[in-house]
Amino acid sequence: MGENEGAEKKEKHEKGNDEKEEKGEEKTKDRKKKDKESKDKEDKEDGEKGKKNKNPEDKKDPAKLRAKLQKLDAKMEALSEKREDILKLLQEVEINVTEASGEAV
Repeated sequence: MGENEGAEKKEKHEKGNDEKEEKGEEKTKDRKKKDKESKDKEDKEDGEKGKKNKNPEDKKDPAKLRAKLQKLDAKMEALSEKREDILKLLQEVEINVTEASGEAV
């Protein structure tokens, strides 16, 4: 009998802990949701203050268009160099893999 009572108390204690954990999880979810909502609200406010207004005349200004074009060309050149490096690495890896598989056979 004493053993059964001890087991029952232990089960009740474990159930109580499970319920507390569930409540704790709900509280943390609520906190995270509130934090996210407040952060989103702050981001919107910051976006309105710090956002640059675009001037539609910029699309007609040849100097600004040339500057944009040069900026894009520089980015494309950097990406092209990266692409070449990756292709070289890929070829080296493929050569090493074929040599390794050839030696294993």
